[in-house]
Amino acid sequence: MANKYFTAIAIALICVGFAVIINGQEKPVTDICLGCICEAISGCNQTAICSGGVCGLFRITWAYWADGGKLTINNEDPQSESAYPNCVNDAYCAANTIQNYMSKFGQDCNNDNVVDCYDYAAVHKLGGYGCKGELGYQYYSTLQNCLNSFQNLDVRTAK
Repeated sequence: MANKYFTAIAIALICVGFAVIINGQEKPVTDICLGCICEAISGCNQTAICSGGVCGLFRITWAYWADGGKLTINNEDPQSESAYPNCVNDAYCAANTIQNYMSKFGQDCNNDNVVDCYDYAAVHKLGGYGCKGELGYQYYSTLQNCLNSFQNLDVRTAK
């Protein structure tokens, strides 16, 4: 089971090549947390698809992408019809969208006085205004199992 999560993180890190800084600011979400969110939300399915109003391995909506800064790849115009799916189907652009979104909406969703990966996962799944709601067993369980696989790295305090 742990190998599944290590593979998901490895895929996310290789595909995305996360940097530590966006526009001169430290990113709020760790690479491990992003990988575990990816695993929980889609199984890190890298098929570039849009279905049911969500796209990419992080299952990002148009509104989420817009709140995350309407990032684009290859200097595409954010107003272009293809800007949203092109970005969120690209692992690096999608991850940076998440980082921007969390910089804006990250908060203590579970009232434990710490903003950590569990909170970022709740914001990602339920939105910046609904993160105190119910995550659902499968999503939470997958996230927790993935994070537990990396407990030596103390992901709760690493954000």
